[in-house]
Amino acid sequence: MLGAYLALLDHFVALAKGSGVPAAAELHGCTQRSRAMIACYPGGGARYAKHCDNACANVGTLEFRAIQEPIRTIKGLGEYYQAKARSLDFASRTVTCEDIFKGAEFKVGFDYLVVGTGCKTNTFNTPGVAEREGKEVFFLKHLFHARQIRSRILECFERATNPTLPPAAVERLLSFVVVGGGPTSCEFTTELHDFLTQDVSRWYPDLAQKVRVTLVEAGPSLLGSFDKALVTYYTSSLLRKQIDVRTHTAVTRVEETHDECGTHTTIAHLGDGSKLPFGTMVWSAGLAPVKFTQSCGLPTHARTKRILVDEFLRVEGLRGRVFALGDCAGGLPPLASVAEQQGQYLADCFNTHYATFDPSSDADLPPPEPVPAPVGLPFPRFLFAKSATFRYISVGAMASMGLSGGVVDMTKADVVGGGGSTFTGFAAMLAWKGGYLSKQLSWSNMMLVPMYWFKSLVFGRDISRF
Repeated sequence: MLGAYLALLDHFVALAKGSGVPAAAELHGCTQRSRAMIACYPGGGARYAKHCDNACANVGTLEFRAIQEPIRTIKGLGEYYQAKARSLDFASRTVTCEDIFKGAEFKVGFDYLVVGTGCKTNTFNTPGVAEREGKEVFFLKHLFHARQIRSRILECFERATNPTLPPAAVERLLSFVVVGGGPTSCEFTTELHDFLTQDVSRWYPDLAQKVRVTLVEAGPSLLGSFDKALVTYYTSSLLRKQIDVRTHTAVTRVEETHDECGTHTTIAHLGDGSKLPFGTMVWSAGLAPVKFTQSCGLPTHARTKRILVDEFLRVEGLRGRVFALGDCAGGLPPLASVAEQQGQYLADCFNTHYATFDPSSDADLPPPEPVPAPVGLPFPRFLFAKSATFRYISVGAMASMGLSGGVVDMTKADVVGGGGSTFTGFAAMLAWKGGYLSKQLSWSNMMLVPMYWFKSLVFGRDISRF
């Protein structure tokens, strides 16, 4: 036994303290102390900084390497394996991992286990979505999804320039459907619109007027958790941009057809009975648990299948040796800000209290003493009371509208005592950019991100494919 802390993080796995948003803060905090750590993560050796909106990378506003950090650059990381977690044996305190290159299995022992496997995109078992994923249908969650979407968008425009294609095929290729009405879907839609108006109109002038963008949401409105006035403002802005917004409408089926000439067509069947041929569908309609969360034997909520944790983020019934945080843990909304604060809270607990406890004993891990509030810049931690239990402190909500501005909702923010204001336009856009820029994990990326923003604004986006 190495006395290691293990963490299973971000959609697949990580052993020790982090990789990805759910535990980035925790990893940085815990590596400040001298401990044996083991990290395992199958995602190509890098963690994606989701705080910098991935919608920007989908259309080339930002480049991929400006919004990711190599795991091996983490100070004090210890051992690192690029592998997936397959099973958990709490009796022997081991996790069975599978090497992603050759499939070889190996076991890693732990004293403490932190599960932060995140969630995967939920297709709601919609026929045809999983079958066409990676072809015409793309999820909007990870960095490799952004690369796929960017390549597909450019492919559609290049294929549409073929003079032998019939008009119907060109219209289908240039029909983009976005499924989901949350901030990620809405921000992607506005970034796509900026790309169409600023770059496509320049490099594909004959095709620009043939593009159709449709945003489909099964619920009654977009941005469901935002203030109603902001929802109306955002929706009106999309409509002014000639984006077809369809609420109270679900995608019931994705169908692949071939006509008598062998022409391939993909069609989205909608809940209102209409049919929508498309060339690219971006699906960001919900979250579902990953396989490990369902099979590891930890207690989960009957409906959401998220892991049950107490007020100290400990998994129930395991003597305080197993923790869960992020999207896979129940009790709080699956937000990046929740995962970030949970990571900071656990880092403080381990660094100041749990480090003195002997994990080899048969005693339950005692509750920690009060630790500082897990908020980050620009909100000083000393302004909030310490707490032994985890308390999520809402910092408000933001959504970008590309170059058209943005919306900021502070009406439910704990950092201003609740009852805050809302604002829109250029000021909201600056708040959004400043907020996400501050979440970058290295000085180099904090410099690269605004440089790429400037480059895209002045010189346009890169439309090369590779």
